[in-house]
Amino acid sequence: MVVDDHPMWREGVARDLTEAGHEVVASCGEGRQAIRVAAAARPDVVVLDLQLPDISGVEVIHGLRAAHPGVRVLMLSASGEQQGVLDAVTAGATGYLLKSAGLAEFLAAVRRTAAGEPVFTPGLAGLVLGEYRRLAAGGDQAAAGAREAAPRLTDRETEVLRLVAKGMSYRQIAERLGLSHRTVQNHVQNTLGKLQLHNRVELTRYAIERGLDD
Repeated sequence: MVVDDHPMWREGVARDLTEAGHEVVASCGEGRQAIRVAAAARPDVVVLDLQLPDISGVEVIHGLRAAHPGVRVLMLSASGEQQGVLDAVTAGATGYLLKSAGLAEFLAAVRRTAAGEPVFTPGLAGLVLGEYRRLAAGGDQAAAGAREAAPRLTDRETEVLRLVAKGMSYRQIAERLGLSHRTVQNHVQNTLGKLQLHNRVELTRYAIERGLDD
């Protein structure tokens, strides 16, 4: 599903996705409409602009996740402003890509978002990880309490989680550990289930809070 208030841009993105073999189930230009449509169309991925005429993209993310919890959101915005990026990720966006990205980079980002992998325009990943580390440093006491109550992960799940925290993709983790891409995905899904988390962004934050990115 594509959400952008500029018709030509919206139609162009939808066309590029369709030509690449993706099914575009809906497109719209306003945030409240997007939330209503997504509840019925149930897209796997929403490509969402940050600036919309009625409500912000961040508010749309909250509405989408409430109406359709399994949805994954890729922000596609002209703005790389730090606070906007952090607000979007904190709200639950899986990735954040600038509109200056090329077509191949955009299509790869959509595929990775669909797989639950966080994806960011170069330079933004460091910003997001840095913010998570800052938040973790401020919450050491709470994190210590959480560690005591955290579900027990297997050694392999912990190993995969450590590499997730370093920002590695599933393919990179598979190559590093000599596993199949599917096996890595299964470990991540099992870990998400045990920790009652929803996506790799939340998983990355969890790992960083526990110092697993060192």
